[in-house]
Amino acid sequence: MDFRKITAIIQKAALEKVEERLRDLGVPGISVTQVKGYGHYANFFSKDWLVSHVRVEVFIGQARAEEVTTAIMNAAHTGMDGDGIVAVLPVESVYHIRTLQKCGKDVCD
Repeated sequence: MDFRKITAIIQKAALEKVEERLRDLGVPGISVTQVKGYGHYANFFSKDWLVSHVRVEVFIGQARAEEVTTAIMNAAHTGMDGDGIVAVLPVESVYHIRTLQKCGKDVCD
């Protein structure tokens, strides 16, 4: 099983551009959630320093992980503080709940 999980935390304003780029690449699916947090970039004007961003998650075959990661970074990049981060993690298994089957080589059919 050669899957990767790509997790990107990006600015809300970049989400539409990222979604469009991933559709153009034929990425079979993404999950998007609203998140709050701080790291290198913090909102010092907020009592808790938290910044609102969105998290985009993609499960993709290892062979396409670098391409998808680069596409997300290019689409979300402004060069300003708070652009976000991208993490790529190995995935041991992916299952399709509808069919109760383990996904194949690098995609779920």
